[in-house]
Amino acid sequence: MTNNVVEQLGVDEDRVVGGPWLETEPKGRSLGAARALLGGMLLIQVGGGLQGVLLGVRTESEGFGLAVSGMVMASFFLGFVLGTRLAEHFLGAVGHIRVFAALASVASAVSVLHLLWINPVAWALLRILFGICIAGVLVVVESWLNDMATNVNRGRLLAGYMMTSMGGLTLGQLLLNGGDPQGFELFVISSVLISAALVPITLSATSAPPLAVPEPLSLRQLISMAPAGVLTAFCAGLSHGTLLGVGAVYAANEGLAASRVALFLVAATAGAIAGQWPVGAVSDRVSRRAVIFVIAATAAAIAGVMPAVEPGSALAFVCMFFFGAATFPLYSLAMALTGDRVPASQLNGASAALVRMAGVGSIIGPLTGGVVMSLTAPWTFFLVLVSAHAVVVVYTGWRILAREGVPVDEQGRFVPWSTRASAMAVNLLRHPSGPFARDPKPAREPKLK
Repeated sequence: MTNNVVEQLGVDEDRVVGGPWLETEPKGRSLGAARALLGGMLLIQVGGGLQGVLLGVRTESEGFGLAVSGMVMASFFLGFVLGTRLAEHFLGAVGHIRVFAALASVASAVSVLHLLWINPVAWALLRILFGICIAGVLVVVESWLNDMATNVNRGRLLAGYMMTSMGGLTLGQLLLNGGDPQGFELFVISSVLISAALVPITLSATSAPPLAVPEPLSLRQLISMAPAGVLTAFCAGLSHGTLLGVGAVYAANEGLAASRVALFLVAATAGAIAGQWPVGAVSDRVSRRAVIFVIAATAAAIAGVMPAVEPGSALAFVCMFFFGAATFPLYSLAMALTGDRVPASQLNGASAALVRMAGVGSIIGPLTGGVVMSLTAPWTFFLVLVSAHAVVVVYTGWRILAREGVPVDEQGRFVPWSTRASAMAVNLLRHPSGPFARDPKPAREPKLK
């Protein structure tokens, strides 16, 4: 009955004050379904994180070579970019649960298939397929969370999504210490974890939501409104793709044991988790572009001194922690900076475009890193990271001097975000305290000094 009343009145449930009477399902059921979704997502991320670092180590021991290893690892990000669009098509055709079950099953099988065909071409194709599956799985989870989100719980769902995404990746990298990378056990563990994700999702007592795809916004329009945001998102994707794609390849080529390879990457992702909120708090109180300039310069400086640090040493891990704390918030800052510049009606399309730009950067990063290391030496891995951040420093510095920024009191709120999220997740950014929660207003034209 309440559903009919809401439809007849045309009321937005999220905007009604004191509106528990408008809820269409019990709070406990919605909360349980959200936990099931995040639990399944956690298992997917742990299994995927383990597979990524494991393959980085194995490409070195199998003698693929640095350039070829970079191509193999970059294949995942290519599949990830393609997978979002494919998932949207399949969701409209067969529904959420079937799509999730099919893609998770294929991703689980892919983990084991690496053992049957140990050659670069097969592994590259399998990585593309795995990237497609993981992107599709995340689209299912994100669209479900979007459907559950209200103005009351959206912030908690977004925080849970972010912690699950980065925490799962970190746990997966640590699992490299749970077996011999040269054996088959870790591949099986990755497969089992991904298969186990089917249990909480398929048994969750919740109906499949409608598919809400963000309205597209052309890249040319977005560049004209927020060029610094676009460039920062691209370079952040390039940095993160390089680190997560060929970081393990670099560490293995430097002779680090598997346990040290895992710690090398875990230090960076732990820094990412620790750094997002402090950086965000500062960016809400001072000029957003100034914060981007400072942390990009910090990341470039840390990467610049890393070749002089003994690989695998305690100092190297400390440096990687602070590098992760500096580089990973850049993408969130790009989102927030774009939210400050783009009209409210186009915010979802703008953020989806930034997701695609970061995805392109994530593909280019491992390819470039692998080729540069192959032509020179493994330590030049850090030169790619330095270059990505130096571009942000130079361009942002010029923009600060040439264009007036958005006043601090008119800036939106910073929200932590991940380059591993798909375009479907951008609807979660509509939290009242988030960067995209402004009232609709005309686009702000930057003033010339």
